[in-house]
Amino acid sequence: ETEPLTSKKDVSDCNEEDCKENRLLVRNPKSALRLVEDGNKVHPSQGDKGEAAQISNGYSGVQSSAPCNGMGEVEDAQCTAPAATTTTTTTTSTTCGAEGQQQLMELEDRETWSKKIDFLLSVIGYAVDLGNVWRFPYICYQNGGGAFLIPYIIMAIFGGIPLFYMELALGQYHRNGCISIWRKICPIFKGIGFAICIIDLYVASYYNTIMAWAFYYLVSSFTAELPWTSCRNSWNTGNCTNYFSKDNVSWSLHSISPAEEFYTRQVLQVHRSNGLDDLGGISWQLTLCLLLIFTIVYFSIWKGVKTSGKVVWVTATFPYIILFILLVRGATLPGAWRGVLYYLKPDWQKLLATEVWVDAAAQIFFSLGPGFGVLLAYASYNKFHNNCYQDALVTSTVNCLTSFVSGFVIFTVLGYMAEMRNEDVSEVAKDTGPSLLFITYAEAIANMPASTFFAIIFFLMLLTLGLDSTFAGLEGVITGVLDEFPHVWSKRRELFVLGLIIVCFLGSLATLTFGGAYVVKLFEEYATGPAVLTVVFLEAVAVAWFYGITQFCNDVKEMLGFTPGWYWRVCWVAISPVFLLFVTCSFLSNPPELRLFDYSYPYWTTVVGYCIGTSSIICIPIYMVYRLIVTPGTLKERILKSITPETATEIPFGDIRMNAV
Repeated sequence: ETEPLTSKKDVSDCNEEDCKENRLLVRNPKSALRLVEDGNKVHPSQGDKGEAAQISNGYSGVQSSAPCNGMGEVEDAQCTAPAATTTTTTTTSTTCGAEGQQQLMELEDRETWSKKIDFLLSVIGYAVDLGNVWRFPYICYQNGGGAFLIPYIIMAIFGGIPLFYMELALGQYHRNGCISIWRKICPIFKGIGFAICIIDLYVASYYNTIMAWAFYYLVSSFTAELPWTSCRNSWNTGNCTNYFSKDNVSWSLHSISPAEEFYTRQVLQVHRSNGLDDLGGISWQLTLCLLLIFTIVYFSIWKGVKTSGKVVWVTATFPYIILFILLVRGATLPGAWRGVLYYLKPDWQKLLATEVWVDAAAQIFFSLGPGFGVLLAYASYNKFHNNCYQDALVTSTVNCLTSFVSGFVIFTVLGYMAEMRNEDVSEVAKDTGPSLLFITYAEAIANMPASTFFAIIFFLMLLTLGLDSTFAGLEGVITGVLDEFPHVWSKRRELFVLGLIIVCFLGSLATLTFGGAYVVKLFEEYATGPAVLTVVFLEAVAVAWFYGITQFCNDVKEMLGFTPGWYWRVCWVAISPVFLLFVTCSFLSNPPELRLFDYSYPYWTTVVGYCIGTSSIICIPIYMVYRLIVTPGTLKERILKSITPETATEIPFGDIRMNAV
């Protein structure tokens, strides 16, 4: 029996005949619906999203796999959307029972950002981290100076920013973390979420140790004379040479600066370790520093984005104030122009080298940071109609400009160092990675007027840069697990966060040993790099090719009111996956030869590194096999069910909640 409804029904009109317990108005952007009362008719799948046309007012009946009344009993009334009809009508119906009630409770309980600026600062704080300060300047001068900006910008436009935008849109539309979101996109790829969580734990195990080093420097800076300015300390050797002293000092091949000895022999104490096969004991000083850092992290994120959104007002803005102060100070130093010239002088021949383009792609990718679940988590706390397109452009632009300006902050000081040593800038800029900050820059600061003040603010800046990135990485795990297991952890967030912090701290113990710097280097190169690239490649393929680029663009239009243009579509479907495949294959075909200080990593460490990286992405094929095994039906039916979205996405519409089905 079919009866067209000609009047719009308000949510308040939903009476006991519609639903005895719960009301959930559901939206289907289709055309001309009819109410069909046929108890034997099978409901269409929620994955079949695009089989009806647009209706005038945007409301429809929900297509539920188990229509029910308030007691959970099956009712006869069901809604269907015929493929074609001539009368434009409107219907409303309800999805009732335990499943509908749970979905409604999850939506109502989900917190949102207090202010839009909290979200923007959190994303900027996540994207702008320690790598912007040391990695980009080093990569830039190593790969042709100013000429490197060309491949960097190209890779940002066609690879980094489209992936950044895609993750923000996915998180905001589906309002789920990195695990449970795949039920609404392509369930067979759910292993990606578990892989992301493992990668985030690996990052937390070594990234915070670098902040512990910065904290050690910060505490050591509260003295009238910085401890890395002289060779009269207990940790110094006979090779210690202070070329900034007033005495005439000759710099020989075996000379070591006091800043380098402070870093290697006092902070890291690597001389007490023989390498990865003999790490030595645990440094109690670094352990205390790391414990304090994790304590700060816990009380910043334990309550959710309401608290972390306030903390980032300090941790995300303070680095920019310090960068400006250091930039002005560096520009006034003698010889600063030599560093700037070395930083920006273009070497056009470098553009013909493949590794330059690989470095540009890797730098923009790891700088913006898709693939860690953070953008999905942060965007999921946005309001549904928030302009995530504008957010993606603003935050990615701020991130890239920060990297560029950081180069001036670093290289004005390197020019000053070259002037003092009477050497070429290339000789001064040999240090890479954290050594550029903890040896070269620290030494330059120590020999400036008001050195104590500049040392304190510099290492405070490093701490704040690292803290909001740690907030973000752990929030990616927390949101993913809490959304996947809400019945277990939704009311116990503080307890779960405490357990997660303890796990990360225990996982960091290997990096706190005397040979911990070797472990940090190994994890940095192998545990995250290729694994994250693989994860984001599969994520881009799953969204563009399985979920469907048309459906994804419709989702974006649902939120923003406009459909992404052809440029974004082409990037998501082809250019960005090729971009990721290119970087991944380049890395695997030419793995980095690891060396730190005077220690060359043995071959077996490369095998260990690949095993660590594989331990995360192995979750993806394992879950695919598991999914196909537990799904009933023939192999073809199992595959089709596994790539079809399981659940509808609840869409807020004013005071009403609607299902995108």
